[in-house]
Amino acid sequence: MGYVKDLFKQKADELGKEIKNIIDQNGNMKLEDVTIAQAYQGMRGITGLVTETSLLDSNEGIRFRGYSIPELRELLPKAEGGNEPLPEGLFFLMLTGTIPTQQDVEHISSVWARQSHVPNHVFDVIEALPDSTHPMTQFIAAILALQTESKFAKAYTDGINKKEYWSYIYEDSMTLIARLPRVAAYIYRRKYKNGEHIHPNGLLDWSANFAHMLGFEEDSFKDLIRLYMVIHADHEGGNVSAHATHLVGSALSDPYLSFAAGMAGLAGPLHGLANQEVIRWIEEMCNELNTNEPTKEQIADYIQATLKAGKVVPGYGHAVLRKTDPRFTAQMEFAQKHCPTDSTVQTVWRVYEVAPPILESTGKIKNPWPNVDAHSGALLKHFGLVEEDFYTVLFGVSRALGVLASLCWDRALGLAIERPKSVTTEWVKNFIAQQTVVAH
Repeated sequence: MGYVKDLFKQKADELGKEIKNIIDQNGNMKLEDVTIAQAYQGMRGITGLVTETSLLDSNEGIRFRGYSIPELRELLPKAEGGNEPLPEGLFFLMLTGTIPTQQDVEHISSVWARQSHVPNHVFDVIEALPDSTHPMTQFIAAILALQTESKFAKAYTDGINKKEYWSYIYEDSMTLIARLPRVAAYIYRRKYKNGEHIHPNGLLDWSANFAHMLGFEEDSFKDLIRLYMVIHADHEGGNVSAHATHLVGSALSDPYLSFAAGMAGLAGPLHGLANQEVIRWIEEMCNELNTNEPTKEQIADYIQATLKAGKVVPGYGHAVLRKTDPRFTAQMEFAQKHCPTDSTVQTVWRVYEVAPPILESTGKIKNPWPNVDAHSGALLKHFGLVEEDFYTVLFGVSRALGVLASLCWDRALGLAIERPKSVTTEWVKNFIAQQTVVAH
């Protein structure tokens, strides 16, 4: 797999010693108290995970190894003639904590190209599903079918030292990432393009080859996919797809099983499936108003009607962020350069002007600002990728970079199986009663 694997092991050994020292000296230090509301309401805000690859700040947004998205767009290597960072570089950064050289990203590109062959039985599994099957269901089924290739599962069955787990997890993760674009493109061409498949081009970088297999050869679309893969890759460890991958992996399930679990979470409407909900909300609004260019006043009225109907405005709000998502801003800057006159893109921008003050005025929404989903569909539509059900598959291919880099770290650091304590409502009621007695 090359020198990046050796570099990762060196970094992991160094951090592992540092973490052991932290636990030995400060392991009993309390991070925070947990409230009853947090226990009932999705453990929101509880610091109970350690994820090395990224950290989400409520005001600054996501930082990958300390670098913001604007910094990454500037610092990460780019393809020849391209303007957006290569995801290969972000993966290297998440693994090693250092900004890669052009040689580093070319090395990872070549490794992924060599590992990208998908066994025929995987395509057979996809073909066994009805054409009407949602692309995410097909994607998850294909990932599970790829599990027959797991080196970790074979090695564990044969009996390996736990200190070697990380090596096989790394090998599986690299192979899985290499093959995901081929699988995703196959699903897309099968469902939407009459099964007219396009073979990979091993001379292209990972994202450009993905765009090619989807059937898009425009250089600006290849750059969009590079940007999309970078900004959707990771969002620290507590979101559903990252947490599910980590949780299942903590039981020593291999990367294929772990990632499939993460993708099952990403397919939920409150997580990754939200990206298709945004563009559908915009299209429904335009259809009801009988215009492709609704005014700010019309948009404001439609937002009010949406809220009055007990629905949310998709693409707005975030569990952690308290300002405009930098991933939204990155896409807006891309659109300003490549498609500023697109009517759907302009509608997205007008919603951005109108929605936050309306949402904030309700007094019920902590974050009235747009997240990453608020813009992505409009860009994909502009370039001709109009099939909304497929958008979450794109998200899933990208998310593999972050969650599988994290899985490598989980095993390199020997993190334990995840097993939080749970209680019953009866226990909670007794606890409250005891505290009330003590208070009096």
